Amino acid sequence: MSRTTGLARVARTVGVVVAGIGVALAVYALTGYDVGEVVSGILQGSVATPEALTQSVRWAVPLLLIALGVSVSFRAGYFNVGAQGQMYLGSIGALWAAVSLEGMPAWLAVPIVLLAGIVCGAIWSLISGVLRFVFAADEVVTSLMLNFIAILLLQWVAAGPLKSGAGSGQAAVSVPVPTDLRISGISGVSPTILVICAVVTASAFVFGRFTRTGLEIRIAGRNPVMAKWQGVDDKKLGSLVFALSGATAGLAGAVEVLGPAGMIRAAYSPQVGFMGIIVALVGGLGVFGVLAAAAFFGALRAATLFLPVVSDVPQSGVELISGLVALLITISAVPLSIAAIPAWLARRRRRMQESALIAPVPRSDGDPPRNAQDTGPMLAKTGGK
Repeated sequence: MSRTTGLARVARTVGVVVAGIGVALAVYALTGYDVGEVVSGILQGSVATPEALTQSVRWAVPLLLIALGVSVSFRAGYFNVGAQGQMYLGSIGALWAAVSLEGMPAWLAVPIVLLAGIVCGAIWSLISGVLRFVFAADEVVTSLMLNFIAILLLQWVAAGPLKSGAGSGQAAVSVPVPTDLRISGISGVSPTILVICAVVTASAFVFGRFTRTGLEIRIAGRNPVMAKWQGVDDKKLGSLVFALSGATAGLAGAVEVLGPAGMIRAAYSPQVGFMGIIVALVGGLGVFGVLAAAAFFGALRAATLFLPVVSDVPQSGVELISGLVALLITISAVPLSIAAIPAWLARRRRRMQESALIAPVPRSDGDPPRNAQDTGPMLAKTGGK
């Protein structure tokens, strides 16, 4: 991608975000809310104070981790939308490991707990991959349905095997993570968490830009036929992509359990996984774009929780901005899709012509059919008629 094209994409994304905010403010004004008060509340809740900045970073962390994995999946052409469920499975795996390893030194137990979350998220994501490559099931449908199963599993764990006496029913909570294994307080921000984010971000950049597999993912996403001609095993590559996507979501769930949550609550943070998909799309599936989008939506999430305190605008009012941005991002991609139709039609005609050239031609002499390219002997026997 040229520098000019990259700048144009950034400008288009910024324009979409600004348009989404503008439409949301217009809706607030038309429905009788004080727009100035809303804007002031959003700023106070996201960036105006150190506490607000901390909350913005706290929510940007899971969005960043999830979006980096979603970007890999989307870039390869697989629309894995099961990040919410994969995050929940990561939380379950991490909590189970943390409780099982109680008493082990923290320097050894914490990496194992994080790894348990990564593995559980990756396995949950691979279910959609297996269904795609073995049974040709649409990964959008399967990964979405797995989200609901994950929600039920989370409720079962919080109300069953790892239940704490602090809640019951839909409000059930699990036993807490051992104190010495926590990697942050309730703020959700600590040097350990920031280092984890930095390592994952740097790894995603190096993997996507400087490795053979990263190149294969880009080729497969843009032109699957060319990728096969280059010897790329689509099933092997696709399985890796599903695993990586689920692994980062599982890591986000593990960080939540070891960090600000400290336990599992039934159906906690229900929007984070889906918001991570929006972050990936707004960030253009690029590492730096995702980083900026995660910061923006993290601030928006912090403002969503703060705004009802200083304004009569409900939380759903601020979430309207996220929905509008997602909608406008989708709409902005429509012209690009329409512009690609002539090229797609040309490729389709070319494939049909190539198929016609190698189509079997029946022979009248009783021999097996031969290709259309090999009609010389038959024409010679019939006098070219």
